[in-house]
Amino acid sequence: MNPDQLQLYRSSGHPGYSDYVFTEPRRLRARKRVREIQVRFATEDCIVHSLEGEVHAHAGDAIVTGTAGEHWRVSHAHFAHKYRPVPPTAAGESGRYASLPYEVLAVPMTGSFEVLLADGESRLRGHAGDWLVDYGDGSLGVVSPAIFATTYDLIGAGPVSHC
Repeated sequence: MNPDQLQLYRSSGHPGYSDYVFTEPRRLRARKRVREIQVRFATEDCIVHSLEGEVHAHAGDAIVTGTAGEHWRVSHAHFAHKYRPVPPTAAGESGRYASLPYEVLAVPMTGSFEVLLADGESRLRGHAGDWLVDYGDGSLGVVSPAIFATTYDLIGAGPVSHC
């Protein structure tokens, strides 16, 4: 590989962990903490400016604002499996939501890298020290060390089932 080229990881868009993350010896299991966040739903196609890059969002996708003011997109197809509304917010309307405690696989990265999202257009850029996170639903993400420490609990490096 050209030294100027970044290692590229591709989200498959299909359920299950990626082969790279699943077989990576440094991978760790982590569980998302239950945290309240602010959500608005895109009414038309738009671009979300995340800390890691520009992400294409489609009408119906959730645009999430984290506790540190960071933004990310969650596809309409995956949102209900990851978040629940906090009353008085009703499911599907903008407002407060709580993350559900689902398990992910995460790899601490030692160099810069990129993630191509399942839409085939959006790219995230990661740096040494960032985490490559596999959500087990065909999507990959980049999480900074500071946000990872406040968002996930490490639960070990033990065996996981390959979904």
